[in-house]
Amino acid sequence: MTTPDATIDLQTRPTTAVAKLDSACAAAVELAREAAVEASELEIGEYLGADAVADRIVTHRFAATVPGYTGWHWSVTVARASRSKSITVDEVLLLPGADALLAPAWVPWNERVRPGDLSPGDLIPADPDDSRLVPAYTLSDDPAVESVATELGIGRVHVMSREGRLDTAERWQLGETGPDTAMARHAPAHCGTCGFYLPLAGSLAAAFGACGNAIANSDGRIVSVEHGCGAHSEVVIEVASLSEPIGEVYEDEQFV
Repeated sequence: MTTPDATIDLQTRPTTAVAKLDSACAAAVELAREAAVEASELEIGEYLGADAVADRIVTHRFAATVPGYTGWHWSVTVARASRSKSITVDEVLLLPGADALLAPAWVPWNERVRPGDLSPGDLIPADPDDSRLVPAYTLSDDPAVESVATELGIGRVHVMSREGRLDTAERWQLGETGPDTAMARHAPAHCGTCGFYLPLAGSLAAAFGACGNAIANSDGRIVSVEHGCGAHSEVVIEVASLSEPIGEVYEDEQFV
């Protein structure tokens, strides 16, 4: 239950004041235009209007005619002190409008680099906080590396974490050498039954291996055990026998 003391008068609640357009600053269109011309050293386009920024601070807008800056405008802010008739220019900016052509948002280099971008001599260090890597002295929960991981100072500094291996397995499974490709769907059998299939070690051994068939498109690449191609080691092509004559045979003597 609301008590009289707790009642809030909505009409007395403070509201955010809206700045009024100062008439003196709003009339300083030519001053603003001259400032824009001086800053740009180019011809200024049509006047687009003025906006109140704060008390006695007004921004004038002019269309920009700068080549390559379609949709941009010059923004000139003018102001005056309280009880002063002298108007000064605060700043001149070239700003984009709603339809302006803008460059894409900046992306850090380590996020721009994509698989396949690495060239000979390029160096791409791993992120220090990369969740796909863990120190080798911790248990990686991969039996193939645990025997080495406990030997401090021996072996690799980092090994792949469980998260890193799961991420890798998903990428390989959904990639060009996974099971859901046209090559795999038309294959006579899976890679897991191929004599050229070389299984990986460790926790990924049951799902992935390397292709060792020089004639296959995936030679030297990691393939899913469910991938496949027409170069499977057990492929047998049945060739029709030509020992039996096809159709009726005629002797030459019959036509002499």
